[in-house]
Amino acid sequence: MYAPLRGIYKNLTNLKTEFNRSPILLLIQPLRHEINSRRNFTCNSRQFSSISKSSSRLRSKFQESKLDSDSGSKNDGDGNGGNRNSGNNNTGDKPGSGGKGDGSGKGDGGSGDSPPPRSPFEGIQRTLHVLETTLQKPSIPEVYPQVLALPIARRPLFPGFYKAVVIKDPHVTAAVKELMKRGQPYVGAFLLKDEELDVDTITDIAQVYKVGVFAQITSVFPANGGQDENSLTAVLYPHRRIRITELLPPLPSGVSEAEVVAESVQQGPETTSTQKELEPQYATSFLEEYNVSLVNVENLQDESYNRKNQVIRAITSEIVAVFKDIATLNPLFRDQIANFSMSQSAGNVFEEPAKLADFAAAVSTGEPNELQEVLESLVIEERLQKALLVLKKELVNAQLQSKISKEVESKIAKRQREYYLMEQLKGIKKELGIESDGKDKLVEKFKEKADKLAMPDGVKKVFEEEINKLAHLEPAASEFNVTRNYLDWLTQVPWGQRSPENYNIQHAIKVLDEDHYGLQDVKDRILEFIAVGKLRGIVEGKILCFVGPPGVGKTSIGKSIARALSRQFYRFSVGGLTDVAEIKGHRRTYVGAMPGKVVQALKKVQTENPLVLIDEVDKIGRGHQGDPSSALLELLDPEQNSSFLDHYMDVPIDLSKVLFVCTANVVDTIPGPLLDRMELIQLSGYVADEKVAIATKYLAPTAKEMAGLKDADVLLQRDAIETLIKSYCRESGVRNLKKQIDKIYRKAALKIVKDLGEEVKNEEPDKAETKSEKPEVDEVSTTTEPRKPLTVPDDVHVVINSENLKDYVGPPVWHSDRLYDNTPPGVVMGLAWTSMGGSALYVESTLESILSNTSTPSLSKTGQMGDVMKESTTIAYTFSKSLMTRRFPENRFFEKAAIHLHVPEGATPKDGPSAGVTMATSLLSLAISKSLDPTIAMTGELTLTGKVLKIGGLREKAVAAKRSGVHTIIFPEANTSDWEELPENVKEGLVGIPVAWYDDVFKVVFGDISKEEAKKAWTSMSESYVPTDTKETKVTKVTKEVKASVTL
Repeated sequence: MYAPLRGIYKNLTNLKTEFNRSPILLLIQPLRHEINSRRNFTCNSRQFSSISKSSSRLRSKFQESKLDSDSGSKNDGDGNGGNRNSGNNNTGDKPGSGGKGDGSGKGDGGSGDSPPPRSPFEGIQRTLHVLETTLQKPSIPEVYPQVLALPIARRPLFPGFYKAVVIKDPHVTAAVKELMKRGQPYVGAFLLKDEELDVDTITDIAQVYKVGVFAQITSVFPANGGQDENSLTAVLYPHRRIRITELLPPLPSGVSEAEVVAESVQQGPETTSTQKELEPQYATSFLEEYNVSLVNVENLQDESYNRKNQVIRAITSEIVAVFKDIATLNPLFRDQIANFSMSQSAGNVFEEPAKLADFAAAVSTGEPNELQEVLESLVIEERLQKALLVLKKELVNAQLQSKISKEVESKIAKRQREYYLMEQLKGIKKELGIESDGKDKLVEKFKEKADKLAMPDGVKKVFEEEINKLAHLEPAASEFNVTRNYLDWLTQVPWGQRSPENYNIQHAIKVLDEDHYGLQDVKDRILEFIAVGKLRGIVEGKILCFVGPPGVGKTSIGKSIARALSRQFYRFSVGGLTDVAEIKGHRRTYVGAMPGKVVQALKKVQTENPLVLIDEVDKIGRGHQGDPSSALLELLDPEQNSSFLDHYMDVPIDLSKVLFVCTANVVDTIPGPLLDRMELIQLSGYVADEKVAIATKYLAPTAKEMAGLKDADVLLQRDAIETLIKSYCRESGVRNLKKQIDKIYRKAALKIVKDLGEEVKNEEPDKAETKSEKPEVDEVSTTTEPRKPLTVPDDVHVVINSENLKDYVGPPVWHSDRLYDNTPPGVVMGLAWTSMGGSALYVESTLESILSNTSTPSLSKTGQMGDVMKESTTIAYTFSKSLMTRRFPENRFFEKAAIHLHVPEGATPKDGPSAGVTMATSLLSLAISKSLDPTIAMTGELTLTGKVLKIGGLREKAVAAKRSGVHTIIFPEANTSDWEELPENVKEGLVGIPVAWYDDVFKVVFGDISKEEAKKAWTSMSESYVPTDTKETKVTKVTKEVKASVTL
């Protein structure tokens, strides 16, 4: 009769075994060990004795109920502390938790000292009870008023979903270990408002959101592989929502527990005992010994809702649909959804929409504030709405990610397919003999190029070695591309290829005169170069250097020379260059290595004898990559550049047939060795006549054509050009003049178009009207037909003269040629040289105070003068005192005068010794109170003995003097040869007076002034005070009286 019962018992046992293997149990597996653990709560002796008595009564009643065979009940212990011990009895300080018994060994399943089953029915009953208890979720306290608070960063926790957190604070770590040891693994997890904050304690309630979760610590293990002893990783399982009612922050950093205890003792034993009786005793009271944050919390319950609410069911269905869409796109979501679906049947999803909303928020990557709103929502419909919004954003991100992934995969697949097809095509062509291998074809191409070139023997040997290396390399090898690029450059250099030169002198003169006005020195040097080449039959390369101010045509003359010689032209600038590799090339070992500028020039022009213009050679830099000016020494040395060695090419290259032309503004910054290798040709500034001729012959026609007025009657008269040069463009070059002329013609073009109006058009009006009727805003219209220029009618006339010039270029910049029309005593015009050309330089001297008996001699200097110029001022002052003492001893001006010497235009730095003569003349003019002729200008370095030394830049200074209306120039006798070499148009209207000593200068500017005139000048200046030899002052009289009394 017991056989059927044994079968039922066996089936139930198998059912329990299969359930242990089911995937549903995997979700709660980390909590299985909590089923058999006991929770030990702290309590006082009175509570403990009360609980013990209750436990004894319940145990007796339980035994009596077991003996009653007629009951047949399952002893579910509803409220009597039976097998289940419901969770309501698991609050406060009572030991034991729901389903765990009272610690006597008579808990769930009848373990411990429970009697054996008296009948098969009782055995089946106990088996069913064990299975039922195993299937339950871990029971937790329903009310837990105080918990350890853990702040969580970046995203909140949701009930029913695990999360691992790392705890670094040693106090919190110790508290968590103590909780696990006591069997009370419960904490409160609250989201931090600041995402960047990383703390383990809460010092202010404003740091976190008040709504969090009551979580159970399922397991802990060391963090960072056990390297940090004070940190651990805790796995939390949230159970329900809670809200903070009160925060018990940790002790401040400066306060110890001893101080708190001492303060409580000082309050008195009566007060302390009263507080202990009033304060509730919590299970977490022992945590007060740790420096952690505790919170008093209250449970939050979801508001009731109607399960048949259509809105809730619709939102639930939409969330399920979105989950399905995300699962098809994101594999990570697919696994999470699968685990969730294993624990929920299709019906339970609609019956528990709150859990579905929590799951949607838990697995999404939404913003922390959005997820917190889902956690704080107690209205199910509102929670579902917010969870759906977060989930929709996750779907958009998943769709975008899927789109990007598909695009990348399609591109990769397309390239792989093309590669396979190309390889198959190569194989087919190779089998049919249609086309040879790409490498073989490349080798043949290089050999064909080399056969057309006259390579030197050394270069040919290197070529053969490299071509053999290329033939044995695989195309996939990295060395293959390096060798191929090198062979490409080696065959691009025009070995033995030269352009035929034109030795026709008349052709050269014609070309040079067409492009430039003046510059006779440069033109003569080029004609000499052509003549020598014509006589020798061979032309060797030269290194010329044009030095002059900006805008005089240094770069453009290089193009004209190349055109006159029928040579190819290549220009590159070295201004600011700091890398030697730009000149000498890079080593081939570097990625992206290239030859230097010279080899690149040969590759571009494809001849061995081009004209290479190296611009701004005076502004070359120097950096940590080397000194480029030193690298130019080999390039610009005729004795070395016949075997120039580029770092990349690594073979000698013959540059002896290249004509190098360099340009510079000054020679002071050019290194001496480099300057020694170049032939200098000075290009001084243009005088007014030359500027007028250049503007009329070259600049005005070009500007007129560029403004679209080639066939229009627009006339720029000569007087307008002269006014433009005199009042607007007084610099040495013509660059600014060209800008002003371009501006004039642009203004004229604007005036003509405005006068003609918009009705004059060359386009067909019908087409224009048709297009204007239907404007296309979004579409961009394009056309391949060029626009026809506007034809200016013949009756349009524009004349620009000196009177209406202001309407085109504005008011004049310069109002007078000289600062002084009549110079007062102490003011003298000197001449200076600058990188922009020459300019007039005035020197002014005046008395600082009235001459008196108490005045002392001094000299102050202003005008932003350099050290050399300050020394020249001191020399001029000393020489002037010496000259006055020697020639006019009765003039004691320098014995009493406090003189201030100034050089105008103080914002402009000035330096150099050539103003010595001018400064001495200014001081002597003040001493003898005589004005100088305003049309006299002078320059020259002065010594202490009065010797006038040679200066530089006489041509530029002469041009500046003529521009300023000077008639007489005084210059050092040593510069006579420079004066004689000046063009006649520059010397026209100027009288040059060479001087060797300052006495010659004195005779020219002051004439034969006598001692009486000098004395008279001193007397007139000294009348403002009483001389000591004519009248006695009161102090002198008192002094004499004192001396007389002492004698008596």
